[in-house]
Amino acid sequence: MPTLSREGRTGPGTGSTSSGIPGAALVVAGVVTVGLVASVIAARYTGAADAMAGGLTDAGPVVRWALPLVRVVHDVAASLTIGSLLLAATMIPGRTRAESAAPDEPRRAAAFRVATAAAFVWAVAGAVGVVFTFADAAGMPLSDPSFASNLAGSVWPIETLRVALLSTIAAFVVASVAAVSRARSVAVALTALSALGLLVLGLAGHAGGSADHETAVNALAAHLLSAAVWVGGLLALIVLRGALGESLPVVVRRYSTVALWCFVTLGVSGVMSATTRLGSWSDLATPYGVLILIKVVAFSALGVAGVVHRRVTLDRMDSTDAGGVADARGARTRLFVRLAVVETLVMGLAFGVATALARSAPPVPETVANPSNALSLTGYPAPPAPTALDWVTAWRVEWLFLATGLLAIGLYVAGVVRMRRRGDAWPVLRTLSWVVGWLLFLYATNGILGIYGRVAFSWHMTLHMLEAMVLPIFLVLGAPVTLALRTIKPRRDGTLGPREMLLAMIHSRLLAVVGNPIFAATFFFMSLVVFYWTRLFQLALETHTGHMLMTAHFVVAGYLFAWVLVGVDPGPKRWSPALRLVVLFATIAFHAFFGVAMISGTMLLGGDFFPTIAIPWVGGPLADQRYGGGVAWAIGELPSLVLALTVALQWFRTDSAESVRQDRRADRDGDAELTAYNERLAALAKRDANPSR
Repeated sequence: MPTLSREGRTGPGTGSTSSGIPGAALVVAGVVTVGLVASVIAARYTGAADAMAGGLTDAGPVVRWALPLVRVVHDVAASLTIGSLLLAATMIPGRTRAESAAPDEPRRAAAFRVATAAAFVWAVAGAVGVVFTFADAAGMPLSDPSFASNLAGSVWPIETLRVALLSTIAAFVVASVAAVSRARSVAVALTALSALGLLVLGLAGHAGGSADHETAVNALAAHLLSAAVWVGGLLALIVLRGALGESLPVVVRRYSTVALWCFVTLGVSGVMSATTRLGSWSDLATPYGVLILIKVVAFSALGVAGVVHRRVTLDRMDSTDAGGVADARGARTRLFVRLAVVETLVMGLAFGVATALARSAPPVPETVANPSNALSLTGYPAPPAPTALDWVTAWRVEWLFLATGLLAIGLYVAGVVRMRRRGDAWPVLRTLSWVVGWLLFLYATNGILGIYGRVAFSWHMTLHMLEAMVLPIFLVLGAPVTLALRTIKPRRDGTLGPREMLLAMIHSRLLAVVGNPIFAATFFFMSLVVFYWTRLFQLALETHTGHMLMTAHFVVAGYLFAWVLVGVDPGPKRWSPALRLVVLFATIAFHAFFGVAMISGTMLLGGDFFPTIAIPWVGGPLADQRYGGGVAWAIGELPSLVLALTVALQWFRTDSAESVRQDRRADRDGDAELTAYNERLAALAKRDANPSR
């Protein structure tokens, strides 16, 4: 029977190319079954499926009980989709990089087949979930004659249904593409799309409408993704164990590192989510609190299993491989599967409890009674008039941005320490530049600008200028890509790690396009116009997701623009300093026009957001908007001057370095180039003096 050899080719005596079916199917079915049973018991215990639990009217017992059960199937299928694609994209090894990236690689093809099936189940469960969610929210039985027409008219206007529909569409696209493609690059793209399709569900989760809205949404998003990667990766390993063959130890070890990150993220996000739902320790005695305790126990058990995997199972798998015994592959599989199956069943239990929690009433109400307009639209009460002291004392923690900034600083400093330990130098100014840039980011998003920028246009524009034009210069001069390439070890087994992804990005056609100074400058300026003069600005003001995307866009667009002008990291061939200065001056002119348009404009940006919240100390919204235009015009000039001076300094250093190089070459060869040039001039002069010759 054809099997997989160590290199992943078919060959005798190393194992079947199948994915372990029917054994793998039984494991997946077992996980789903445990999740369904746990969901039924938990819903019965908390009353989540009782009549009237979901709203003022009742859609019937079929909808009440089917909704959490469908969600269990949905979550397991989504997790298996993401896990299979992640393995196909990054963890399945090869003898060479070319072999591991080949479109006909059989192990990756098996992972694609699993992802296709799982994604189709995800899409079907998502579509059924949309129908049941509408029925539950509307209190309308499925047998109602007007059900179909009401569903069609509500699926897009209602945010919960719209988000679920977008997730379902993403799952269908993933399934369709995975069915016809086997390329590693496609696996990377589909992994990202699958993660996005799952993340959007955080907007419609039970935490998304809580009083502590932004903390709840951040925690829920991190919880969903980390759980899906952890559970889905382990399920995919079990399903694909036969196809992986001799490469199973390598893939398991790569997955173990990812699982550790997921474990930490899941724990932190779980604590954050629980704090928004529980008011005190005594709330743990409520039915909702008991379910949280069950999840804590399951989480702890999985943590212990993970420690056993890392300290015992992985070492034994490697030692079995080194022993070279005839049944090495079978022993290796048994060592891993024995504990992994138990883990996945516990994960299924946690999934089932989570679906019941999503429909259970928490001790802390999810909404605030009689909220102000500012609280309704921004998630926070209106801040008082700012004082000079508030520039230092006003803080409101944005946990996602705080974690991002601290992680970026920590990883960079760890890279510098690694270089120093091996005796290599790294410029101190680059380190300081990187750290200062992220400290500015943390101040902008967690300090006074992040607070008042949500309610006043002028403060928002100050925040915008800092995020898009000031801190990107510091980040770019920190040369993070260069540091990463010098400190991250290359993978020798053909898997795809951070270093390999960076190199692929550097040499990609996409970077060749976006790294063009004209494109970067056009994107930087036109995105301002599109953002502020469309409804995108209002969405960024009124929704947490829009606010996060706005912040990410400002920083990325500013980073790209600064990088094409003064960046030192590798990329497409850099334009000459003179041409870069031309692009910079043109962009400055357009940016000044942007500020003037706001100063002289009569149309209020952001729709009715600012008149609705009506902050007393702001004054007239249009006057504040014009003041914000002046801020954009004034603040934008200083970073532009810094960029111009930096380009000029790099120009000077390049010319100086070239002069030094030419002088050294002249010292080595006796200035042969100049001698040859003089001899040619002499020959031309001699020819001109004797025209007859």
